[in-house]
Amino acid sequence: QVQLVESGGGLVQPGGSLRLSCAASGSILNIYVMGWYRQAPGKQRDLVASINPTNYADSVKGRFTISRDSTKNTVSLQMNSLKPEDTAIYYCYARLWEINRRTPDDYWGQGTQVTVSS
Repeated sequence: QVQLVESGGGLVQPGGSLRLSCAASGSILNIYVMGWYRQAPGKQRDLVASINPTNYADSVKGRFTISRDSTKNTVSLQMNSLKPEDTAIYYCYARLWEINRRTPDDYWGQGTQVTVSS
């Protein structure tokens, strides 16, 4: 069974930095895309950044950097110059092919809270 486990959320002051990490584990045949989404209270879940191909939401360009270690099935998000509007639950995402499944599917982590506040 495939699992995505996030770590690294927390409380940070405006202008500060946080690094989120996500590890995919289980019976994985291939990972096609990994990325991060976020959901603020009362809002929909939106893409923050993805890799392979690399995409960033306009609101985080120049501040966030996504990276992936394919050998370890991990993806990280370095968040700098954080703003209060970055406050949300951040979800790790992967489109991958699980062994014994007929087709690739989308998988999500449990989410990690990021709060930017003074």
